Amino acid sequence: MKLALRLVLGSASPRRRELLGRLGLTFEVDPADIDESTREGESPHAYVTRLAEEKARRVAQRHPGAAVLAADTTVELDGRALNKPRDHDESADMLRALRGREHLVHTAIALCLDGKVDTRTVTSRVRFRAFGEATLAGYVLSGEGLDKAGSYGIQDLGMALVSEVHGSYTNVVGLPCAETVELLEQLGVLTAWP
Repeated sequence: MKLALRLVLGSASPRRRELLGRLGLTFEVDPADIDESTREGESPHAYVTRLAEEKARRVAQRHPGAAVLAADTTVELDGRALNKPRDHDESADMLRALRGREHLVHTAIALCLDGKVDTRTVTSRVRFRAFGEATLAGYVLSGEGLDKAGSYGIQDLGMALVSEVHGSYTNVVGLPCAETVELLEQLGVLTAWP
């Protein structure tokens, strides 16, 4: 794929770097450092949309003339956001709450270009199987979920916890690829295939 501008990914996520790289795009990485606290009364959807936009704006200040892509992901259960767990205990609590149930995964992408930000928020529905305590304990001890919203990663060991995905799989990983390419095309950053 051919880019018309220099592209900067404003994220430290190795999963986002891998997905963007698999699209054949050349980009730089410059993670944003912002306060990721939720605001009182803020919905999970609004939360990720705000964070993606803030990240894109922050990184764009350091890269004038570049297109800056940022993203943020959260898991929503019963109207509340399950962000990255603080420790193993909170990880186990999240997984118990998700076990045998359906939840939503929201990922917002934001592209900052010439001081303007365009955002898209993609939602997928995921159902966990009703796994036992031994499976839960083993997964928590693996540590895989400690740096992930909802305390799991669908692309690695966590795939064994998931029974169904409705919507974008790459959204659940952390970067909805079809929507990302569409945004890059619409704003003239991506100009040619392949």
